[in-house]
Amino acid sequence: MKRVILALVLLLLLSTAGAAALIWHQVTQPGPLQAATDHVVPHGATAHITHDLAQAGIISPGTLPELSFRLAARATASHGALHAAELHFPAQASMLDVLYVLRHGQPVRHFLTIPEGRTARQIAIILQQAPFLTGEVPPLREGAILPQTVAYERDTSRARLVSRLETLMSETLARVWAGRDPSIGLTSPEQLLILASIVERETGIAAERPKVARVFLNRLTQGMKLQSDPTAIYDLSDGLGTLDYALTHDELHQAGPHNTYVIDGLPPGPICSPGLAALDAVAHPASGDMLYFVADGTGGHGFSHDLHEHNQRVETLKALRGTVKAASPQAAPARHDGRGAGEPSQHRH
Repeated sequence: MKRVILALVLLLLLSTAGAAALIWHQVTQPGPLQAATDHVVPHGATAHITHDLAQAGIISPGTLPELSFRLAARATASHGALHAAELHFPAQASMLDVLYVLRHGQPVRHFLTIPEGRTARQIAIILQQAPFLTGEVPPLREGAILPQTVAYERDTSRARLVSRLETLMSETLARVWAGRDPSIGLTSPEQLLILASIVERETGIAAERPKVARVFLNRLTQGMKLQSDPTAIYDLSDGLGTLDYALTHDELHQAGPHNTYVIDGLPPGPICSPGLAALDAVAHPASGDMLYFVADGTGGHGFSHDLHEHNQRVETLKALRGTVKAASPQAAPARHDGRGAGEPSQHRH
């Protein structure tokens, strides 16, 4: 009965030119929204959506404004249906502006970044903490997620987002494998992925990745152990990929399925999700016969062709670190995440 009465009141108002002008003013004047906002528009009939918008302060509350909005929605029904989604409404949007957003606005996009070199355990934490996603994180295979920034809409399921990222890694790996330098000697895309994950964890310097890849490929060709610190750290941390203390010499040689100080050849699987640059570095490594590399004390690495040259670099690094330690004896040990270098005695002996 209340709706019938309101409809009759509206018809009476519209029977006069003055009332029609009042309605037109209602739907075209700037709205009450003081600042642009994102708002989740609910499912439901026009009346329900109208009242929700009024409560959110996107349109003015009250009988006349809400009736005016519903009338405008009906009068412009041929322009399209009103969509339920998280939408962006500009400041002081008029009712006609709001109707345009409801019909043609794109859902608000949220962004999530999966950095290069994160392990499956780390990625699961990132996904679990990401806002506006639904559901639990499905089991993740190590190295199956392509690191990047992805856009998603509110209420996207975590399982769906994971599926997207897995598909992107699968497609990217296939493309990189197809365009690889055939002389690298690897026999499958999985081997390329495994080695790229080690390269990713060894250095964050883009220019070094092809050189690091070349060192490991040369060592594989010669039947030498890879001796990569991050592979030992992966096992020691139960797949987390980081330690909150400095890696010791004894731990480097502790048995583990991925520890390349102990096992021959490549690990049985990746130790993180490498980015495109690391994949490309393995597919197109630098040229040269380098077999060793060690931290140079400045954040990068020095590369050596033989053990004698490598040992000289190690001694230089020891001296440099001794000088730094003497200058700041109270300095706390740095967190060891597998990138760069650990102790001077580590790395490719």
